[in-house]
Amino acid sequence: MSIKNVRLEVMQLLEKKVDYFMEEFLIPVEKIWQPTDLLPHSGTENFLDEVTELREIAKDLPYEFWVVLVGDTITEEALPTYESWLMEIEGVNNLGKNGWSKWFRHWTGEENRHGDVLNKYLYLSGRVNMREVEQTTHHLINDGFDIGTGRDPYKNFVYTSFQELATYISHNRVAQIAKNYGDKKLHKLCNLVAGDEMRHHLAYSEFVTQIFKVDPSEMMLAFQYMLKLKITMPAHFLRESGEKISTAFEHFSNAAQKLGVYTAADYVDIMQKLIQKWEIDKITGLTDEAEKARDFIMNLPNRMKRISERLSIPDETFIFKWVQPALVK
Repeated sequence: MSIKNVRLEVMQLLEKKVDYFMEEFLIPVEKIWQPTDLLPHSGTENFLDEVTELREIAKDLPYEFWVVLVGDTITEEALPTYESWLMEIEGVNNLGKNGWSKWFRHWTGEENRHGDVLNKYLYLSGRVNMREVEQTTHHLINDGFDIGTGRDPYKNFVYTSFQELATYISHNRVAQIAKNYGDKKLHKLCNLVAGDEMRHHLAYSEFVTQIFKVDPSEMMLAFQYMLKLKITMPAHFLRESGEKISTAFEHFSNAAQKLGVYTAADYVDIMQKLIQKWEIDKITGLTDEAEKARDFIMNLPNRMKRISERLSIPDETFIFKWVQPALVK
């Protein structure tokens, strides 16, 4: 049987558990928070007073914070790209509406709220150039992305396991910084977004756990492949208006590192957490090739840690069009 057919067979096997996965890791629409729950409600009499208060508190947040918050928002807003990518995975039948396509649509529904609530907060804050933000989002959706996974579910589930944990870390740290500056509303908002990301991480990492049980060698090779490739951030094609593709991502990444929101050390830590989660050192029944892949995976975090410790971040502050000029010091 071909590798493609084995993957399809495994996806069909796991599809029988999709209803359980949805019950375990997703929350019904009527019970989960919505953006309106967390921001000033335009239908109330005290709406303008609440917006004024939000804007006053937001004034204390520094320039780099706004760069990171905008970048996080744009990343979340590019959801149409992510859904269309996931719907192309082997074993997902969107037209036939099988179990996997149901999972991805419901996952998308939860994720969609993140961009909505962050975008509304940015708009109400008055601290960013919303038209520039909107143009960057438009570009990012137009440009799509290439994360090197193809239609392989094993590689894609490694990617989503990693990325959902990375976004949890980022949103959680942004929440803490907001709290430190006295912005309780933004703190709560980002904490709830982070909570969603952690649930989604647990779901995708569980999919990989299940695959390791039935196809350990191929799953190990897929994990090695993604780590060799290096996990690419979903917004790696980020650009501002009038600029070439991918020209803004490194500057955004540098701002996140300076602020301590997401760093090279976090990348290594996530690798280690996945290795522990999937108990890579204990998996049995591997082919010789997969055993070599395991050795590579087990040794990689220490190698990457040494590299990350030598990385330097430029001192100069890159000026983004996203943020109001008055905030740049």
